[in-house]
Formats: sequence, C-alpha cells, structure tokens
Amino acid sequence: MTPAPIPAFADNYIWMLPAGGGRGTVIVDPGDAAPVLAAADAGGWRPDAVLLTHHHNDHIGGVATLRERWPGLRVVAPEDERIAVATERVAEGARIEAAGRDFQVIAVPGHTASHIAFYGNGLLFCGDALFSLGCGRLFEGTPAQMLASLDRLAALPDDTLVCCGHEYTQSNAAFARAVDPDNPALARRSEEVRTMREHALPTLPVALADERACNPFLRVDAPAVRASIAAWAGNQALSRVDAFAALRRWKDGFRA
Repeated sequence: MTPAPIPAFADNYIWMLPAGGGRGTVIVDPGDAAPVLAAADAGGWRPDAVLLTHHHNDHIGGVATLRERWPGLRVVAPEDERIAVATERVAEGARIEAAGRDFQVIAVPGHTASHIAFYGNGLLFCGDALFSLGCGRLFEGTPAQMLASLDRLAALPDDTLVCCGHEYTQSNAAFARAVDPDNPALARRSEEVRTMREHALPTLPVALADERACNPFLRVDAPAVRASIAAWAGNQALSRVDAFAALRRWKDGFRA
C-alpha cells in the first residue's frame, strides 16, 4: 500500500504506512503528535513503530506525546544522543522489521551528521536528505558527504517511491527550471506540481526515476546542469564535488 503523507506545521509531512495485513502502522518523523493522534482516532489504527531519520525537532518533536498515548511504542532512530526519545538505535547496514515490513538503514550524512534513510518495500523514507526536485541544506555535513549520500539514493531502483519530509516541490521546481530550463521532463513535472498544489494535493511520493530525470541535485553530471553551474560560479573547471557545492550555494540564495 502507498504510504500517506500527514501534513504538519507549515510544510512538513509525517508519513503513515499501514501494516501488511494488521492494524499496526509505521509512522515516520512525527514532529507533531496532534495530526498523528487525529489520524489514528479517525482510522482506528495504532502505531507499531516510529522511524526517525534525524534529530531536528520538526521530525521528532511529537514522539514523547505519542509514547504517552502508547507507552510501549517502539522508536527507531539514528545513533545520535540528541534523540533522547529513541528506544532503539540503528546505523548503516542495519535491517529492521516494523509492522510486518522490512527496511534497510542507509546512512545519508549531509543535512545532519547522523541522518539516515529507511528503504524497503519499494519505499524510501529519506527525511531531509533528498527532496523532490531538491535536497536538504548542509547544516552539519560537507558537500562531498551530501553528494555521496544522494548518489547512493539515486542508485536505488527506478520505481522506488521517494517519501521525503517537506512539501517543497513547487519552490524547488522554480530553482530547477532556472538551472535546467530546456529539460522537457522537468517542464512536465513542474506543470504537474503546479496543478497539484492549486488543488491542495501533495506532490509526494514521487518515483525515483522521475527525480533522476528532473532533480538538478541528482543531475550534477548532466552537461546542461554543469554548464549552468559553471556560468553561475564563473568557473568552467569545477570538480564534481565543487560543482555540487556551487549548486547548493546557488539554491541557498535563490529567489524566484
């Protein structure tokens, strides 16, 4: 079953994945307990486990309240002492089972030092590492780390559904069009996103194949993207990592 994004705050998504055949449910990155409790009450389900991708409060802030409601709730998190609500810590290469589904843990440092993603069942819960048409800001990691993390995610199967932590797609599309204006796949995705948001629909999840075709942060080796980066940076001889770093700096200061 396709996971459902539960809106929270201004633009966060908390992901809800029903169990295979049971009443238990996997919840990913519940920064706010209220929308999870409302969804659980409306749907008659309870969480089997919470998966956390990184320590930022808009991804973990609701866990304590959820554990008050369900005291035995399992909380799987990265190896990071800043996540005090964890009941179980995992790192690169770990495999976990939750609500009858198996997930592989992938280390994706860059946005934060201890950021992880959960991959399994054709789904990628990637927090703030990879966004549709974008990627996370580099708060704790280096450009080399983030690029390596995105390379790992981009190597997953085409039909992987990307379930990220924010509804940033429309603003990311504006930047992506500035970088890669002649990309027909990006033009189609941008129009699709515009229509979705006009009808208050989520733009996620999205197939990884679409992201590889459209997302400039996954296309740093594409000649058109590299030419745009070189023109913006005023340097035609950038290394791959330096080109990615310049692209991220460009996005940080971009205003549509």
